[in-house]
Amino acid sequence: MHSIARCITRSSVRLSATAAVISVLFLSTAAQAAPVTLNIASINNPDMIELQKLAPQFEKANPDIKLRWVTMEENVLRQRLTTDIATNSGQFDLMTIGAYEAPIWAKKGWLAPMTGLPADYDEADLIKPVREGLTVDGKLYALPFYAESSMTYYRKDLFEQKKLTMPERPTWDEVAKLAAQLHDPAKGIYGICLRGRAGWGENMAIITTMANAWGGRWFDEKWQPQLSSPEWKKSVAFYVDLMRKYGPPGASSNGFNENLVLFSSGKCGMWVDATVAAGMLYHGKDSKVSDKTAFAPAPVAATDKGSHWLWIWSLAVPKSSKSQDAARKFAAWATSKEYINLVAKDSGWALVPPGTRTSTYASAEYKKVSPFSDFVLDAIQTADANNPTVKPVPYTGVQFATIPEFQSIGTVTGQAIAGALAGKTTSDAALDAAQAQAVRMMRQGRYIK
Repeated sequence: MHSIARCITRSSVRLSATAAVISVLFLSTAAQAAPVTLNIASINNPDMIELQKLAPQFEKANPDIKLRWVTMEENVLRQRLTTDIATNSGQFDLMTIGAYEAPIWAKKGWLAPMTGLPADYDEADLIKPVREGLTVDGKLYALPFYAESSMTYYRKDLFEQKKLTMPERPTWDEVAKLAAQLHDPAKGIYGICLRGRAGWGENMAIITTMANAWGGRWFDEKWQPQLSSPEWKKSVAFYVDLMRKYGPPGASSNGFNENLVLFSSGKCGMWVDATVAAGMLYHGKDSKVSDKTAFAPAPVAATDKGSHWLWIWSLAVPKSSKSQDAARKFAAWATSKEYINLVAKDSGWALVPPGTRTSTYASAEYKKVSPFSDFVLDAIQTADANNPTVKPVPYTGVQFATIPEFQSIGTVTGQAIAGALAGKTTSDAALDAAQAQAVRMMRQGRYIK
């Protein structure tokens, strides 16, 4: 009986062990089969919406990776991502960030470097100022989805009707005179549209280039804020006067997307904004001015230095992500030559993400449908983030300063100027208030005493 019991016991042990092995193998296989879900924080602009539209093709080719999109308006995106990465909360595996955040966050150790990219990614094909803007200590920390400078768009049909001529290199004074002649609100046409919505990356993008053009700068060589300087006061007074006389109603609420709708629907005589809008205006399905749009450089004033910006929307992997390899793989696909060709096939060459790759601008197909291509490439290549102003500065960035404190300073300044545009205060008072806040923040950051 004892012998039989021992046999039964040994058999039970073997069966239990076998069952355990099978269970482990089953669980292991199930774990391997379960796809990784990437949480992606994205801006709500047209190029990123196109990426979401085409992303299922990546998922089909990579069934082990699933994508979950969280799409936000620009100011909200910046606030949420800054909070997320600074607190190491790990809500996102891939972030849409700009040329401002990338070098700061990389230096803080918050981003994973973009190493191990596939050979056919061809980093050397990335346009030099764009690649350099996302590189720290020789390593890429973000991959450029699209890059832009700024330019002037205008309605050539309205210019012809009124016998107006756009100068080859317009000044802001010339633009104001043209806006006065184009302005016809009774017909629903406003002389000029410019960003008015508060935000360091919204209204302050255009306003900073205006201040640069008048010879201004955010800080002097010793990090003293310069917002109450004559150059800033002259440029902001000009901006507020221009927009209140010849801009659309409610301009203080308009950012890039709102002005894109206004111009593409035929309601703006001129628009100074991002070069990325060119393809949308010429070939966008909702554009009513595709055959009526012409372009010129961003306006200048006392100088042309810093009169056109440089910005890069890019994809970055936070160190807090638990799926860094998968996130890097998708980022490489979304910024590759393959993806650009995919957009060309889906929406046409004119609507491919611009400003990132030399090969795009060398493409005969792109040149054929994009009369602005050489112009845009030159604007991007000549925007000098390392030497952005007439007077020397201790920071890099054309329309921003790459220090952590700038996000708050730029936002406060943008809010103050938006208030002046809305008639709640004067432009001088707005800048004096912003100057006081900037001094306080720079003291807290120990840049100045």
